[in-house]
Amino acid sequence: MLRSRVAAAGGCVAALGLAAALAAGAPASATDRTDPNDRYTAEEIHHFLEGFYGNHGPRPWEREHLVSDRLKERIAQTPGYDLLLCAQNEPRDIEVGEVTTAQSARVGWATITTHWSQSPRTAAFTAYVDLDGSRPLQLLDVDCAPGD
Repeated sequence: MLRSRVAAAGGCVAALGLAAALAAGAPASATDRTDPNDRYTAEEIHHFLEGFYGNHGPRPWEREHLVSDRLKERIAQTPGYDLLLCAQNEPRDIEVGEVTTAQSARVGWATITTHWSQSPRTAAFTAYVDLDGSRPLQLLDVDCAPGD
């Protein structure tokens, strides 16, 4: 009985300490936000892709700061076509699917589904993200070919 009260009190102290650190705006270290091998997790990538794509596609800031240089070169070669959305127009809504990570290849990916107009028409493509936790997350590539 005493042991459980001590454990409960210790848990409360730890929770209060965490709450105080969060309230003080203590920054999370790289190891707090990545796996033990300094790679981003599937959950972090999913969150990144949801923020990147939003409801209607990436805004100019995301396009400028969160896209790899290689992908920016590909985008420049597709005038009149939005390579990041694999489309020519802005979708009505966007969903990010389950993220898969290939730790050895240091890449993660998810299917991005776009919804169009008022109809049930959708399209899907794959977005690839760098897993290297020592750098900020960025979109590495997109594959506009429909998945199998």
